[in-house]
Amino acid sequence: MDAATFVEQLGNRNAEVLDRLAPAETLVAESGGDLRLENLLKIALRNEMEATEIAARWLTSTDDVETKLALARQAGDEAKHYRLIADHLQQQLGVDLSDFDPLAQGFGPLTAYLDTLEETVERVAAGQFTRESIAVVKNQQFIDYCELHGHTATAALYRDTIQKDEAYHHQLGRQLLLRLATTPEAQERATQAAQRTLELAEELQHLALTKMGVHHAPGC
Repeated sequence: MDAATFVEQLGNRNAEVLDRLAPAETLVAESGGDLRLENLLKIALRNEMEATEIAARWLTSTDDVETKLALARQAGDEAKHYRLIADHLQQQLGVDLSDFDPLAQGFGPLTAYLDTLEETVERVAAGQFTRESIAVVKNQQFIDYCELHGHTATAALYRDTIQKDEAYHHQLGRQLLLRLATTPEAQERATQAAQRTLELAEELQHLALTKMGVHHAPGC
């Protein structure tokens, strides 16, 4: 099929899974049920650092110029998000991050999977097109949670800056796929990568809900 039809269908399949993710509480199992805002934002810091690093790794190992530029934009945005959240924690919530290492436990399962992908079309489908759409869903849940519990400054940070950037990253992924997913082989690779990304998101969500009792953690 042509690339436009493929990307539309892939987006629709992703949306079916995202609809199952949206009512749930979180995709992150590592918080151990600690629902304090401070802890949820530390999870967010880890997610932002993982996203920064995977985009930077892919940037240096792809030959496609447009993909390089998109990844550079994403890496910069994710690093910006990390700094904004860290400043918010320190200045607004009085949290000391001097000894905090966001990657002390290594990559989570989803980022570890992304790090195994070698083909550009797979990376774009799994990373920018699918993972960033998951981030948009989870961030909106987090915004709603913050507004419900009176964390208005945190909600505004996500709503006014972070959420807009993540939505733009997804759109960058869509544009790249329209150019990259033009053959049956490329489309199959993209489909498998997107599907595995969503499977991992669902697996982590199930673990968080049934074993850890985690709620409303931002990002993926």
